[in-house]
Amino acid sequence: MNSDKPSRFSPSIIIQGITALAVIGYPFAVYFGLTYWGSSVLAPALIILFASRLILARGKIRQLSWLMKAFALLGIALALASWLLKQNHWLLYYPVVVSILLLALFGHSLFSPPTIVERLARLTEPDLPPEGVRYTRKVTQVWCLFFILNGSIALFTCLYGDIKLWTLYNGAISYVLMGLLMSAEWIIRKMLRHA
Repeated sequence: MNSDKPSRFSPSIIIQGITALAVIGYPFAVYFGLTYWGSSVLAPALIILFASRLILARGKIRQLSWLMKAFALLGIALALASWLLKQNHWLLYYPVVVSILLLALFGHSLFSPPTIVERLARLTEPDLPPEGVRYTRKVTQVWCLFFILNGSIALFTCLYGDIKLWTLYNGAISYVLMGLLMSAEWIIRKMLRHA
């Protein structure tokens, strides 16, 4: 039976999933790549990875699609700088620029509503009540604070110069903190709905 609908497991979706996982695992890729191969091998591999991500970047919300493309372009720029200048430290700044871009996106949405959190909430709840809009605004402000703190710590790990500390924070601790924040927000939202 022939269908015009794309398969759930089309090559483009599989490549998109692989590149998404690789970008999430970026700190570990950098750690192992620099430890065993050096930037002359790692940087071109990252350029290919980010170029694939750029080509396949899509999102239901226009700003999120733009954000994925910006992440990919900045990843390419940092990997290219590392490769051409033969300096490993450029690869370490990717988590910092990710936090800066997320802060810019979330912060801009505070001054140009609806906020990003409200737009995400409306994907599952199109008729969001006014109290829901106020709540999503507060959540957006909390995320802005998180991105400021996370980006500052990521920058400190770059400047400190210990690749193990950089990998630990940017590859594990920052994700744990993000998960804790998402979990706390989910619990608070459920409590407020049942109050």
